[in-house]
Amino acid sequence: MFFACFVISCSINPIVDKLEKKMPRTIATYIVIFGLLAIVLLIFVPVCTISLQEIKVFAVNFPKYVDKFDDYLLKIPFFNHFSTFAVDFNNIMDTASNSSADILNNVLNISKNIGSAVIYMLISIIIIFNMVCDKTRIKNFYLHVFPSNLRNKAEEIGLIISNKMGGYLIALITTMFGVGFVMWLGLEILHIHYALLLGIITGVFDIVPIVGPFFALIVCLITTYQFGFETIMAVLIIFAIAQITENNFVRPFVFGKFLQLHPLVVFLFLLLAAKFMGVIGVIFAPAVAALVVVLFEELYLKNLD
Repeated sequence: MFFACFVISCSINPIVDKLEKKMPRTIATYIVIFGLLAIVLLIFVPVCTISLQEIKVFAVNFPKYVDKFDDYLLKIPFFNHFSTFAVDFNNIMDTASNSSADILNNVLNISKNIGSAVIYMLISIIIIFNMVCDKTRIKNFYLHVFPSNLRNKAEEIGLIISNKMGGYLIALITTMFGVGFVMWLGLEILHIHYALLLGIITGVFDIVPIVGPFFALIVCLITTYQFGFETIMAVLIIFAIAQITENNFVRPFVFGKFLQLHPLVVFLFLLLAAKFMGVIGVIFAPAVAALVVVLFEELYLKNLD
């Protein structure tokens, strides 16, 4: 949570810096943080309200869709021919059905844990506020850790890291919104049930690179296969368009501009984060990768040259 707050604070620091020229930094920080919270509420509250009914119906029907999808696949000759694979897939689908039911039940019962969520959010806001408001004090303390002859270099590295961390959040939100919007629009054109909800799921799952889109596609297929082969192909085409648009236009431009990381570097840190840091670590793996790459370049490669 502390690292996530650091990333968020880096993303809003430039806005606060501009406002600081016209008002005290404390007031500027209040304006930016509460302004962002207001924007988030204005965007997500209507979306959540609209999709709430879809979520309720989806939570009840999705486990049934999984069972029917399982039976549908087992009737395909390919799966009958490879009986071992069919059995393994059947077990996977049963597990997925149970897991999905548990997850969706947790979604419906999330109100029971709303108190904890509010506490975590308040703690995060306090941490972000202090990081942004006391930026100069934190920077001075950070610089005084180093000998005087190294402080200029430390300040330069800190500035690079701050810019990359802030850029990561902007890039993440941009790609999430892009792929979710394309998916929702395509499914809405096809008059697919849960179009908005599936668009949100696709966008949220896209937080986890490589693995997330695969699971989002599985959810979309399980939900829409019942409408026929043509619909399945249309969903696959829409999903492909969304991923191609993101991976070839949005993500390279946005992540390349802000992070300048090769996909193999990101994939390496995804594996490491999944092993040692869990789901939250996977989400912030690109940001951690950017941090490590900056330190490696500035402290080793440039000195080597």
